[in-house]
Amino acid sequence: MTADDTIFALSSGQPPAAIGILRISGPGAGQALESLAGNLPEPRVASLSNITDPVSKSLLDSALSFWFPGPNSATGEDLAEIHCHGGRAVIRAIEQALEQMDGLRRAEPGEFTRRAFTSGKMDLAEAEGLSDLLFAETELQRKAAVRNAGGALSRKVDDWQQRILQLSAQVEAELDFSDEDDVAPSQVAAIRQAVRPLVDEMQTLLQRPRAEKLRDGIRVVLGGPPNSGKSTLLNALVDREAAIVSDIAGTTRDVIEVPIGLGGVPFLFIDTAGVRESGAETIEQIGIDRARQQFAEADIILWLGEEGQGPDRDNLIEISSRSDHPDHKPKAGAAFTLSPVNGQGMDRLVDHLVQRARHILPDADQVSINARQADRLHLACDSLAAMIDEDDYLILAEQLRMARKSLDEITGKASTEDMLDGLFGKFCIGK
Repeated sequence: MTADDTIFALSSGQPPAAIGILRISGPGAGQALESLAGNLPEPRVASLSNITDPVSKSLLDSALSFWFPGPNSATGEDLAEIHCHGGRAVIRAIEQALEQMDGLRRAEPGEFTRRAFTSGKMDLAEAEGLSDLLFAETELQRKAAVRNAGGALSRKVDDWQQRILQLSAQVEAELDFSDEDDVAPSQVAAIRQAVRPLVDEMQTLLQRPRAEKLRDGIRVVLGGPPNSGKSTLLNALVDREAAIVSDIAGTTRDVIEVPIGLGGVPFLFIDTAGVRESGAETIEQIGIDRARQQFAEADIILWLGEEGQGPDRDNLIEISSRSDHPDHKPKAGAAFTLSPVNGQGMDRLVDHLVQRARHILPDADQVSINARQADRLHLACDSLAAMIDEDDYLILAEQLRMARKSLDEITGKASTEDMLDGLFGKFCIGK
């Protein structure tokens, strides 16, 4: 497998569908399309063609064909597309015809996007945004991913790079044309003054919630003793039977995770084993230990047990559940009194969770960064911050160089193969 191979894959959804899009990219893309369609269409103009097996000469389908000569294509190399009928048999037949051609092979996951990155059609930050967009399930996820896939973060990084390059040019000029023992205080002060807003802007971005929180969802952990109604509440929140409900204490012995979108916000609801201080046998105790670990990692805890008996955390919400039950004991300090069975209080709880989540999640209308990007941005910010009290031009030049290198790693201008394999391997086959 080499970068010079011609690759093909289904780039649309799994069949059956109204339309199937087969994409071919690489030096043999034009010849492959011509073998199937009988001719090469005008660039970027749809052409209705009879798609024929080049070996058996049998008609496979009547389809639209497109030709995008490189470098003006999505991957930066010669690229062809066949928009055929989306039945399984049709797509399978065209794929088999492509597979029989010399020099063609099926694409690996994310290989089309990786070629676009290699060709300079997108940088690493845009590719990560595209990856998030492919997996987006809520409106907030979509909006945030569209921004980064469209280059919002890349443009910000490019602006920083240009300003740092200007500072580097000033420092190099001082090193070249001034006496090293005669440092001009005014020049050093001007460089320090220009660095401060860069540091402030980077720190502002670093202080925002991470993009992973938007991708993975707000972790809402349901906690309480056995038979406190956690599983019933979970099922009501996600509107399906996700957890087994029983009058037998200790039915839930392990963590149950259910991802769902509410009000356009991604959540991960987590049901836990009933927590009690004594009387638990070995397997139940393992479940209790796991529940306590979930409390430590939660964004929000819904506590259904005795008031004041939950974990001592600021994100805990006291819930007085099972209000319909004959043995219900109200909690004086409960934020919500509800019944998952008849729906009492459920709408208010959901509205509260959505509003609270919006304060935890990154703003979809602003640029947000993931953990990898934040790590590099921290390094760049630290390099620039170290310049504020520095007088030595050689050290200033080195700190600026290190800042540029760290920013290059955000957009992929300086990257490792292992990191790229990890990113593009998450994409679907035809992307």
